[in-house]
Amino acid sequence: MDLDAVRTFVAVAETGQFQAAADDLGITQQAASKRVATLERELGVRLFARTARGARLSIDGQALLPHARELLRAAERATAAVTPGRRALRVDVVGRRIAPSNILHAFYQQHPDIELDVVTLTGVEAASALAEVGAGTLDATFRSLRDFAGKVPSGLRSARVIDDRHELLVGPRHPLAKAKTVTLAELADHPVWMPGMSDAEPVGYYEDLAKAFGLTIDTIGPSFGVDALLAEIADSTQLATFVGEGSRYLWPESYDLRRIPVVSPTPVYPMSVIWRADNPHPVLANFLEHLQTRYEKTSGDDVWIPDWAR
Repeated sequence: MDLDAVRTFVAVAETGQFQAAADDLGITQQAASKRVATLERELGVRLFARTARGARLSIDGQALLPHARELLRAAERATAAVTPGRRALRVDVVGRRIAPSNILHAFYQQHPDIELDVVTLTGVEAASALAEVGAGTLDATFRSLRDFAGKVPSGLRSARVIDDRHELLVGPRHPLAKAKTVTLAELADHPVWMPGMSDAEPVGYYEDLAKAFGLTIDTIGPSFGVDALLAEIADSTQLATFVGEGSRYLWPESYDLRRIPVVSPTPVYPMSVIWRADNPHPVLANFLEHLQTRYEKTSGDDVWIPDWAR
């Protein structure tokens, strides 16, 4: 169905005159009459009764009018869904408890009027996430780019915007529970447990970290979710895990878990934001600026990052 004809039909129905409808639409009266006549031929009914005072809806016209209005609203929604600046900005934050999600949330709190679609491609390989950005189904994603040596496919752009500092999460009976800070050298005698990790990027990062400092980081075994992990750590005298400073976890007060900063140096998980070079979405530009400004304020010196991220 010709949307211009439908739009003209609605305009004539609302104004009661072909000339007034044509003026509103910026066309001639002849063009307005032709559009409505074409629609009538297509539907096989008369939509208006022409009178001395203008145009009056026929019974069929009255039946069509609410559907015609809904059709125009649907067309408007469809246009808005793909128009930069009008459609929602679609960002993959990987997981809802980690740094990218919390940073995006802070940006949204500063700009509550924007339209935002938060996506979590948990467990999806970086190559697949970048393909989604390249295809335009995502406006941006966050990845370490370990397997890309810091380079992204043609047409994409990236910028390192997160250095997520590590903390050790332990229960109250762990040997390090009373420590204010812990060094990587001290951690050599204490295994770190990170079960269920399958994404090649973080698995590779922790392999690099373990090799560089002689750590035991166990990523083997099934994951029963964050809540089960926290419960086991709270009840253990030996289990500990790494969490990012920018990650947010909640647990019962009775767990008495402690987040201990890792120092001398502090390992950081580097994350870049990746977007399409030709993406004109105005909210994306503002978000990228927000990320860069934040990174300049929060990045530090006494940190460890793997060679591939330098």
